[in-house]
Amino acid sequence: MRCFIFILFLFSITLRAQEIYSEKDIEVCTSKYTLAIDSEIAQKPIGDVIAVIGKSFIGTDYEASTLDKPAEEAEPLIISLTGLDCYTFLESALVFGRTIKSNSFGFDAYKKELVNIRYRDGKRTDYISRLHYFTDWIYDLQKRGIVKDITKEIGGIRYKKEINFMSSNPKSYKQLRETPALVKRIKKIENEINGREYYYIPEGNLAELECNINDGDLISITTTIKGLDVSHVGIAVRNDDGRIHLLHSPNVGYKIQITEKPLADYLEGNKKQTGIIVVRPL
Repeated sequence: MRCFIFILFLFSITLRAQEIYSEKDIEVCTSKYTLAIDSEIAQKPIGDVIAVIGKSFIGTDYEASTLDKPAEEAEPLIISLTGLDCYTFLESALVFGRTIKSNSFGFDAYKKELVNIRYRDGKRTDYISRLHYFTDWIYDLQKRGIVKDITKEIGGIRYKKEINFMSSNPKSYKQLRETPALVKRIKKIENEINGREYYYIPEGNLAELECNINDGDLISITTTIKGLDVSHVGIAVRNDDGRIHLLHSPNVGYKIQITEKPLADYLEGNKKQTGIIVVRPL
């Protein structure tokens, strides 16, 4: 009997080790669902829900590399709602939007949907099961009816670029650096990405086409960086000036904010940013 209890204890420790978060993260999660209930936003379109929840994070610190933990047999589910990078901010807003719209509240609902959003086919296994490239993330979520890439239909043109940044720079990723065998599997995924068609709106066309973008649309910014598909992501919000701005987690030393300039002008200020891909939550 004691042996059985000890085995259960070890199993419990293993399960907890595969989920990394703090009590503060649970508090933040609870506060977002409380906001949703109190403001009755569940009745609004999902894009509006995402925008409201996203704005409630304004002032939260940027935190880099929250998902870069040492390689393990099983990929740990890492949750950090007290500090977010650009991707984990967008991801969290989408998770909250989807759970609120389905009237699923609470930390367990958040965790379940986070796995569904972050991992290929919604299944968390190892490091490779995570959707590392944003274009691959778009492809997988669109295939499952979670989002729709509307870039082409609102005026986008072909985005032609060879994607190989991770396999070409394995030392930049802790897990690839510590487990070289993963690089070959990443390369296979990159080849699959390169076999698909993607579209983008060049920065010079954005001011004319931004009328087709809604609050809560998910924006990814294409880049000149060799081998990389996108370099930054955020959420579209229409400001009082009637223009589309970017709600985002900018960089180290900054907090989540809405760009002072419209998105079209914001892109022009960075030579490495070439345009955007627009994804609409469903």
